Amino acid sequence: MNNSKPVLMILFGATGDLAKRKLYPAFFRLFRQQALSDHFAVIGTARRPWSDEHFHEVIADAIADENPTEPEQAAFVSHFYYQSHDVGDASHYQVLSQLADKLDNKYQLAGNRLYYLAMAPRFFGQIVTQLKSAGIIDTEGFNRVVLEKPFGTDFESANELSQQLTSVFPEQDIFRIDHYLGKEMIQNILTLRATNSLLESQWSNKHIENVQITFAEALGVEQRGGYYDQTGALKDMVQNHILQVLSLLAMELPTGTSETAIREGKVAALRAVKIYTPDEVAKNFVRGQYTAGRLNHEDFAGYREEPAVAEDSRTETFVAGKFEIDNDRWRGVPFYVRTGKRLTEKGTRINIVFKNLTDNTDLATKNVLTIYIQPTEGFSLSLNGKSLDAQYETSPIRLSYRHDSKMMANTPEAYERLMHDAIDGDATNFTHWDEVAQSWKIVDVIRQAWDQDQTPVPTYAAGTMGPKEAFDLVAADGNEWVWQPDTWFIERGLLKTES
Repeated sequence: MNNSKPVLMILFGATGDLAKRKLYPAFFRLFRQQALSDHFAVIGTARRPWSDEHFHEVIADAIADENPTEPEQAAFVSHFYYQSHDVGDASHYQVLSQLADKLDNKYQLAGNRLYYLAMAPRFFGQIVTQLKSAGIIDTEGFNRVVLEKPFGTDFESANELSQQLTSVFPEQDIFRIDHYLGKEMIQNILTLRATNSLLESQWSNKHIENVQITFAEALGVEQRGGYYDQTGALKDMVQNHILQVLSLLAMELPTGTSETAIREGKVAALRAVKIYTPDEVAKNFVRGQYTAGRLNHEDFAGYREEPAVAEDSRTETFVAGKFEIDNDRWRGVPFYVRTGKRLTEKGTRINIVFKNLTDNTDLATKNVLTIYIQPTEGFSLSLNGKSLDAQYETSPIRLSYRHDSKMMANTPEAYERLMHDAIDGDATNFTHWDEVAQSWKIVDVIRQAWDQDQTPVPTYAAGTMGPKEAFDLVAADGNEWVWQPDTWFIERGLLKTES
């Protein structure tokens, strides 16, 4: 990652939490690896009236965990400049344009500019329109815009936002971040399939019984209750992260590794996902909301008791569902998904459950390929072997590989990868509008069906793995969730399942 391109990055929302926690450390790691070298500069903008010196102090604090040397830190922060800015004031963009031109000359940036909008989506259209009016994007180099989710709140709003953006930037210069796409094991999915004939030859409804995708969070809504109560788990996690992972698992292997080939494969997979009727939503999707619970001697408040959450809120903190993919490869294979807050354990993992060669479950258990995405990263494959001293009995054997901590410490983090890709112009691990549009079409019908359904929202005790309805959903097909971390705590009396 030591190839360096000259670039000016203009960061809207430079005083925010995302910039401090993720972006400044990511920029520093790129600087340390010389993916950002002498020819780069960053303009941070926000409403706060900071000086460059204070901005440098904030950045130094943000990168403290990277243990920079004093010369490293001084050299790095010297490339950062602060401009107090009101996104609605046209005159501020003229000042911004002048500073951008000055830095372009000072650092010989060849007119290459990257605009990072780390702000609420309602400002996106206004910002890009002002950038165009002020002539800031009229340079000979590249001009790209990077956006954080959420990208709209439904298809209609997302489409309106897309039209605002594409009136200024062509689609190939719009980089929509889904930070999960920057994670090592997400990027490993296609590699696992494409380079292991053992797996890809079995990767269809002929051999796979079901696919399970779990995004579990142990934390509650914390201080984001106001935002979350207007969003919910369906929009916060399923529309983006989960459907992106599903598309990588379900897509046809591309003929090459180009950005276009991979995107077309993902879009085709998403378009094959069945869009449900309201009755089918009721049959195939369940929601839940956490109530007070006790796990491992620690008490947790219920969702409705969280700060800034309405006392009568119907917002779901948990979603479980079954997607069906209507194509020759996957027809008949359920893709189970679940995500939620205040679950037993934090973890993101994929379980691929293969069909048994025999109906005798006493003779052999099902083979399961598990891809661990976080917090641990790696994969395992469960097989059957003969038990010692037994003629016919089998015993499960697990082939497992996990990246060790030393290796992972030297692996680029998601934002580091994604920022490098954006500077490099590689949108492979970003979300194209065609993917966003189809994801919203899939999710909108679920949201609309739930909004019409006024029956009580199922509940689950904090610390459990979701409401009973989520387990019933899978059991109705004769299956079960492979990952059940709550079992360990229940067996030891450290968790009560009653909600």
